[in-house]
Amino acid sequence: MGKNYIDIEDDQGGTLRYRKHANGRGLVAHGAKVSPKARVEAGAYVEPNARVLDGARIAAGAWIEPGAVIGPGATIDAGAHIGRGAAVGPKAKIGVRTNVGSGAQIAGGSLIGDDEVILEGERVATDRRGFRLAA
Repeated sequence: MGKNYIDIEDDQGGTLRYRKHANGRGLVAHGAKVSPKARVEAGAYVEPNARVLDGARIAAGAWIEPGAVIGPGATIDAGAHIGRGAAVGPKAKIGVRTNVGSGAQIAGGSLIGDDEVILEGERVATDRRGFRLAA
C-alpha cells in the first residue's frame, strides 16, 4: 500500500507536506481544512490555512493559495488560481484558467468565465449568466 502524502520543497528550501484528499486524490497541505464532502481532483493543490467547504469541487490543475476560502458547493475549474486570502462564495463557479487575485471576493452564486482575471482585492458579483452586477 502506497503512502498517502507527498513532501514538496518550497521556494525557501523548506519542505511542505501534502496529503492526498480521500475524495479525488488532490493534494492538501498540512494546516489546510478541506471537508470530506468536497472533491479535490488529482493535480489540484490546496495550500496551508486554506479552507474548502462541503460540496465544493476543485478541478485538476487548480491552485488554492494560503488563507483562501472556497464556499460550499463552489466549483473551481481546471487550471484556475485562487489567490492568497481570496473568498469564493457558496455555489459560485470559477472558469478554466481564471486568476482570482489575493484578497478578492466572489459573491455566492456568481459565474466567472474562462480565462478571466479578477484583480487583487476586487469584489465581484454576477447573475446566473455571468453578467456583472453593480457594486
